[in-house]
Amino acid sequence: MKTFKLISLDLLEDKNEEIIVSNIPLVDGLIIDREDEKNHWVIEALLNRNYAKYFNELNEKNEEFMLQAKITKPSNQPATFMCSILSINKMDEHINVLFLGSLIDRKKGQIERTLRLLIDEGYQGEELLDEFKDRV
Repeated sequence: MKTFKLISLDLLEDKNEEIIVSNIPLVDGLIIDREDEKNHWVIEALLNRNYAKYFNELNEKNEEFMLQAKITKPSNQPATFMCSILSINKMDEHINVLFLGSLIDRKKGQIERTLRLLIDEGYQGEELLDEFKDRV
């Protein structure tokens, strides 16, 4: 397993077909690559206790959600994860939230969306290939 410093954490929510990015201010955090066959990562976020209600409500929904995390340094590109909450632990002035997530290959998703759009627009065969090359 490999452990990295968690620099920033954002929650991605789909509202009316628009992605809303909500920054979750960190007190501290780690992210651990479990290096398993399912590409699981454990994200540990130490947060202000004010977020306890928010994450408890999110946990009660029992649904997966997307998180975006920057690792090691602020200039790194964020990684996107499909997550669930493992646990929420109350501390003095903070809460510790453990997430289990699977890394999402955003480039693959963007390519698939572009291809689907072109097919929906009626492109086929060589014309599809040419238009795909132009857009990607």
